[in-house]
Amino acid sequence: MRVPLSWLREYVDLPATETGRDVQTKLVAVGLEVETVEKLGEGLTGPLVVGQVLTIEELEGFKKPIRFCTVDVGDANGTGEPQEIVCGARNFAVGDKVVVVLPGAVLPGDFKISARKTYGKKSHGMICSGDELGMGDDGSGGIIVLPPESEIGTDAIELLQLVDEVLDIAVTPDRGYCLSLRGVARETATAYGLPLRDPALLDVPPPNSGGYAVKVSDPIGCGRFTARTVSGLSPEARSPIWLQRRLQKAGMRPVSLAVDITNYVMLELGQPLHAYDRATLQGPIGVRRATGGEEITTLDGVKRVLDTEDLVITDDRGPIGLAGVMGGANTEIARGVSDPETGEVRGTTDVVIEAAYFDALAIARTARRHKLSSEASRRFERGVDPQAASAAAQRTVDLLVLLAGGTAEPGVTEVVSPSAPRTLTIPASHPDEVAGVEYGRETVVRRLQQVGCDVYGQDELVVTVPSWRPDLTDPNDLAEEVIRLEGYENLPSTLPLPPAGRGLTERQRLHRRVGRALAGAGYAEALNYPFLGTAVLDQLGIGPDDARRNTVTLVNPLSDEEPDLRTTLLPGLLGALRRNDGRGTHDLALFETGQVFLPTGAEKPAVRLPVDRRPTDAEIAELNAALPAQPRRVAVVLAGAREQAGWWGKGHPATWADAVEAARTVAREAGVELTIRQDQLAPWHPGRCAALVVTVGGAEEVVGHAGELHPRVIKAMGLPERTSAMEIDLDRVEAAADGPLRAPRISSFPVATQDVALIVDASVPAAAVESALRSGAGELLESLRLFDVFSGEQVGAGKKSLAYALRFRAADRTLTAEEASAARDAAVAAAAEHTGAVLRG
Repeated sequence: MRVPLSWLREYVDLPATETGRDVQTKLVAVGLEVETVEKLGEGLTGPLVVGQVLTIEELEGFKKPIRFCTVDVGDANGTGEPQEIVCGARNFAVGDKVVVVLPGAVLPGDFKISARKTYGKKSHGMICSGDELGMGDDGSGGIIVLPPESEIGTDAIELLQLVDEVLDIAVTPDRGYCLSLRGVARETATAYGLPLRDPALLDVPPPNSGGYAVKVSDPIGCGRFTARTVSGLSPEARSPIWLQRRLQKAGMRPVSLAVDITNYVMLELGQPLHAYDRATLQGPIGVRRATGGEEITTLDGVKRVLDTEDLVITDDRGPIGLAGVMGGANTEIARGVSDPETGEVRGTTDVVIEAAYFDALAIARTARRHKLSSEASRRFERGVDPQAASAAAQRTVDLLVLLAGGTAEPGVTEVVSPSAPRTLTIPASHPDEVAGVEYGRETVVRRLQQVGCDVYGQDELVVTVPSWRPDLTDPNDLAEEVIRLEGYENLPSTLPLPPAGRGLTERQRLHRRVGRALAGAGYAEALNYPFLGTAVLDQLGIGPDDARRNTVTLVNPLSDEEPDLRTTLLPGLLGALRRNDGRGTHDLALFETGQVFLPTGAEKPAVRLPVDRRPTDAEIAELNAALPAQPRRVAVVLAGAREQAGWWGKGHPATWADAVEAARTVAREAGVELTIRQDQLAPWHPGRCAALVVTVGGAEEVVGHAGELHPRVIKAMGLPERTSAMEIDLDRVEAAADGPLRAPRISSFPVATQDVALIVDASVPAAAVESALRSGAGELLESLRLFDVFSGEQVGAGKKSLAYALRFRAADRTLTAEEASAARDAAVAAAAEHTGAVLRG
């Protein structure tokens, strides 16, 4: 909202020394967002005067039309002689009154004017356009042509109100009343402690039966409709300069007198209005919802198909306007146009003024549905004052009578849906409790009255909210009004005292440990949106019967291509890997920890929680019962080099083994022993897929998978070759842990190391051999590590050699060589029994 300071002073007697910056400071202090203060005419100095064109000589021989003019500027040039000026504009004629800047003047932008020779003539000044004077768009696009009554030699700076300050206010949705001079003036008066001259306080005649017929079929969508008629308007009447200038300063373009007046009153009072050419209306005006398939051509020339939720203005022909948004072209006010044969000016002479109150939600939805935001819809959707409609209609009538020579017809139509004012009850001490400051009852009452409330009572205040503040719906809203007017800067700065807690839960600590461990292993965390679509599941090769196809579909997804909540972390991570690879980073190791959403089928319908109180435990439990299962997962993806080559030696590419190792890293942080087994599951390669197994309550459970992705998946998703991935259920891994993670104990006794090399069939998994060795070695085994795998003629066809390092240690003594050898022999015997292993000689 652009607010000219000169206009604001009409409603508040600001001190003459107050500048726009001073007013900005005051308004910001009471909560308005004044973004800038624009100084119009800054640096402008005269002489700038009214002149009359005496002669025009067309100069020939130039690339563009050039005119040599003589202009009467009176005694402004000191000689009284006509001023000779060269001008390229063509929208003025002999006899027109124009704005002339004389040598010695300075225009905005430090543009100094002097006499100079151009196009073979000497030009003593300029004939000015609105842009050159910083006036903005006046609709003419050329030289300013002043009304004939303008006096020659008059100072044009004062006449055109070129020097002013304009406050640009960003009005928040809850402060819709500040989209008017009336609302901003109220805030200014309160900030300065000065009285307000309310422009809505007008004598309005009572409604009667002689007004234009109006029928409101939707009283919820239209709570008030006022119609007034003015007849006998002069088609030749034009908006006076002061009216045009105020519209321009407020950011609006002058159009025609009737339209300019409705815009002016809207800016003044905040009530959008519409003027209909009565000669084009057919029958009574109606307000109703549109029927399906109806069409209307709006004032912008666009034909629109209406929705059944659209609120429309009608006559006997059908829709003539989108209520609260934009009028129809078939009842548009016609500009005065001169008949070329008779010279008679023809145009609209009788108008019907509409001042209505429309439902904010209905107008907002219509404006968005048709992508048609207007000055009227901006105000209606933020809430206008329903009690100001009659005053706005009267103000419009008065200006039409004054400026267009019209006659106000006595008929006044007013259709009103009964409604009671909103009343709230609030303890007088409530603002004190909210702010932590003792204001006292007198201050609270005074501030609420300044807002426009009627306040009664002592300790318990009964507050009637003003009609122009639909945002005041709660005692806390009233408390906020008191606090902001008393000054946010006066609130004490106190730090909140958080209640004593128990720190992080074990679940949270595990989450953080896993993230730090993976980051320490060289993985970069990549957080992704928790959405997916069926297309990516197809690319991953996930079958139709796979549980990961059972997704939760959002009612209002951000993207139609990803309407479901994820059941796996891999789509987001693989998408991040593909994007980074496409941007030139080919050695990638990414990880993510997050929730997946797995519907169980037992979810109950969601309940709507109350907003006027805290939900009960039962209500929260019922809401939680409507949610799907949301286990935490950890996933990694790898591509390119896992270790770079350099002077230190050869590097190696990322393989399925690195993905398995990432799973082991996660398990170690949880204090869980992870068993690796061969498996087959999309999207992994069937021969390079490992199942991740833990033991929970004595039973083995698959908690995830790791390995290299299937070549078809890599091709479908555009991934680098040999991309590997791992995904594991962190909640189930945590459940397998034997209590909280304990720090490793450092023994004071030495370790005994025994190496064994076992020959087994090539089809026997190393994990099976390792499991057998652990079970046979007993409690003395501290750790076991596979350090070599060999196959060749030495071990026989179809065989492989697995070499393990076994570390034995006792907690209470130094082991003897015999004890270590016995434990090793027991481990080898168990491996031979369970896997057919033979000790390699």
